[in-house]
Amino acid sequence: MLSTRKLAVMGAVLLFAGPGVAVAQTTPGNSPMKPDHMQQMMHQGTMPMAGHPGMQAGTMPTLPGQDAFGAIQEIVQMLDADPKTDWSKVDLEALRQHLIDMNEVTLKSDAAPKEIDGGLEIAVTGSGRTLVAIQRMVPAWAQTMNGHQGWTTKVSELPNGELLTVTATDPKEVQHIRGLGFIGLLASGAHHQMHHLAMAKGEFDHEHLSHTH
Repeated sequence: MLSTRKLAVMGAVLLFAGPGVAVAQTTPGNSPMKPDHMQQMMHQGTMPMAGHPGMQAGTMPTLPGQDAFGAIQEIVQMLDADPKTDWSKVDLEALRQHLIDMNEVTLKSDAAPKEIDGGLEIAVTGSGRTLVAIQRMVPAWAQTMNGHQGWTTKVSELPNGELLTVTATDPKEVQHIRGLGFIGLLASGAHHQMHHLAMAKGEFDHEHLSHTH
């Protein structure tokens, strides 16, 4: 005779079959679930999918799994949706290299800020691939953002990076600059995403302008 423990285990087993094939479930009391009850549960979607408890039919993941991949995917969808896209000029590799630069500067560079009269001076340094990214992104950002909100932005070369200086005459903007710090300053400006789209379309010289923010 089976023990009570074995009966309980057997009662918890749920056997799934394909559409049109009988599905049986035993209960701790060893009473099978009525077929009409099983069909009602499956119709209402209250029974879990095999191997994926709680997942409803028709659902699927939406996140790309990697930020840079997701950014490129978004641009590709925009290009595909635009009938005017000139595919002979599209340069997604330029965008990929730019996103690598962004990653290097954001996560791997060293930024040493120093308060100066009217704003902030920041030594942005690194080595290898990070140094290359700094040398492309920081000067281009300073060129583009000079005059933004009354800021004066300039850079000078360092042996292992760039010295970024951002100042303003308005005391409120001085505090704004200091509060933003290096990464906040680099993220300032509302044209970032459109810049990525223009780059992917091949409308920028990658070596000279592709790292402008």
